[in-house]
Amino acid sequence: MHTYRVPSAVAEVEDVIRRSRFVTRAGRASGREEAARFVQETREWLPGATHYCWAYNAGPPGSTAQVGMSDAGEPHGTAGKPMLHTLLHSGMGEVVVVCARHYGGVKLGTGGLARAYAAGAKRVLEACPTMERVDRTPVVVTVDYRSTDRVDRALDALGATVTERVFGADVRYRVLVPRHRRADLDSAIAEITGGKGRLDDDSG
Repeated sequence: MHTYRVPSAVAEVEDVIRRSRFVTRAGRASGREEAARFVQETREWLPGATHYCWAYNAGPPGSTAQVGMSDAGEPHGTAGKPMLHTLLHSGMGEVVVVCARHYGGVKLGTGGLARAYAAGAKRVLEACPTMERVDRTPVVVTVDYRSTDRVDRALDALGATVTERVFGADVRYRVLVPRHRRADLDSAIAEITGGKGRLDDDSG
């Protein structure tokens, strides 16, 4: 999957269910460390909750390669699992959801808890602003000076980001090009330079 939606900002929703207060937050996490940091930030942002339950999917939508969850003391399977299930079916990737529950003295039962945590996750994901994440690959493009204007236009048209230009005997661009447009970049540079331009994978 070359492009998908990811959170662009933190979202927060609140529900009160039979006197228990559920505050659910969503944010971006592209790895386990970022997810753990978001959980800790939520603990500091919302101190005094009875439980801090969480789930994350640090990969593309629906992928289970980088997931995690915690019931945080709630009955097994009543919090983390329904939240993760909601994440995996949301169409959003690289996302973490934390729910801080303040117990109100009335037990909800396992089914009630699962529904409450899933509903909080669903609502916060619907409220969460997103942006498109594009899978990019680093490439070095080397061309002569006469080609630079056309190369600039081609890079822009392909959605490539120029991270560096080095002017020497020729012009060397370091660019990040959407992975699914790499072949198009090869063709464009070959056409612009009459086959004299060079493209190399950028190893950094």
